[in-house]
Amino acid sequence: MEPTPASAPASPAAEPTPASVPAPAARNGVPGPAEPARGAAPSSLPGPAVQQRPGVDPARWPDVAAPPRASRLRTALAERIVRRALARLPLRARLAGTEDIGLGGPLMDIREPEAFFRRIGASGLIGFGESYMAEEWDAPDLVAVLTVLAGNAADLVPAPLQRLRSLWALRKPAAQLNTPEGSRENISRHYDLSNDLFALFLDGTLSYSSAVFRSLPATPDLLPAAQHRKIDLLLDAAGVGEGTRLLEIGTGWGELALRAAARGARVVSVTLSAEQRELARTRIRAAGYEDRVEIRLCDYRQVTGEYDAVVSVEMIEAVGEEFWPVYFTTLDRLLAPGGRVALQAITMPDDRLRASRATYTWIHKYIFPGGLLPSTEAIEQVTTEHTRLRTVRRNGYGAHYAETLRLWRERFTERSAEVDALGFDAVFRRMWTFYLAYSEAGFRSGYLDVQQLLLTRDQSPAQEAQ
Repeated sequence: MEPTPASAPASPAAEPTPASVPAPAARNGVPGPAEPARGAAPSSLPGPAVQQRPGVDPARWPDVAAPPRASRLRTALAERIVRRALARLPLRARLAGTEDIGLGGPLMDIREPEAFFRRIGASGLIGFGESYMAEEWDAPDLVAVLTVLAGNAADLVPAPLQRLRSLWALRKPAAQLNTPEGSRENISRHYDLSNDLFALFLDGTLSYSSAVFRSLPATPDLLPAAQHRKIDLLLDAAGVGEGTRLLEIGTGWGELALRAAARGARVVSVTLSAEQRELARTRIRAAGYEDRVEIRLCDYRQVTGEYDAVVSVEMIEAVGEEFWPVYFTTLDRLLAPGGRVALQAITMPDDRLRASRATYTWIHKYIFPGGLLPSTEAIEQVTTEHTRLRTVRRNGYGAHYAETLRLWRERFTERSAEVDALGFDAVFRRMWTFYLAYSEAGFRSGYLDVQQLLLTRDQSPAQEAQ
């Protein structure tokens, strides 16, 4: 995703008409999942034959159309682990309408237990998500179920199996490495789906990152102002005003550039999404800021020049751990003396980052290829070891992201007929619903946070001598 207001005027393009970018039928919402990574080889014992799901296009959704073949041993082991985990959780898992497991709480309706356990045995948590996409399980309150699971994520798999994670966990495909070429492909797979799709569930600012509300819970009419509040907090932190040379890494659909231009800043904004750049340019022309804002289709590593401020909203998640040093050294290189860097970043606990950093997940396969959430500790380590940048302020807004995601999810659900009209099928809608609910649950459980960080350059004598 991209996630006390300043006195900048409201954007002149508060209710844009998105460019019409139909979803190609061959993609139907996703450019196709990445080639599965290799993990531990399943037992050579063959599993039973599988049945294809009715109404699921196997060309578009090959791993949803039918449960994968998995050995009886792996399926039985998965069932044992899952049953044991569910029995200790505050939810109610109902198997085929006949058996309830759990301590009581939100209902998880496992309609087809055999297919459900087979998918988990073959693909782990990727199979868990694909089983939902295939309608083999459902929940009246999906967020509540996923919040319980997210809140107990560290304890779901027995400790001995956790220690053997490297043997059974799927590994990220090499094609998802965030080289300049890989980054273009990874970004395109998500952000170039269709501008019309994103406009259906985002508010009029087209901000695809966490808002910051005055109070919680929030209502849909408060979302545009809360998105502006988020942007203004970042611009204030970076000291953006009249004449500021501002670099934005990750354009989105241009709202931050618009508000910075309204303050009198000179903005260079870079993106790898052709669809986003086209619509952002349209919005900037409509607002009359063409002379103040330049949007470039280029990788952050290619940027040259010197800037008084750098702002980047929820872009570091797409950088990839291997390139975090490159990302931060680039920021350090581009920042003028006395300049400031303001970041908004989704973070996860450091121990979970270290345990899962190489794992290939459902999110990688279907939503954000190549992504990885940093921890605050990882950011501190990288900036200390590779740059002169230091974090001088950090504020968390995890509860605000949960509310933002709830509003997006509810609007997406309400507009399902319009999603269909764009050429996205029922499997895509369940996939996107699961993604939004899964993300919301991460923030509601406290497993995830979103933070605004202010970084400045360390000008101590020791640093100056280097």
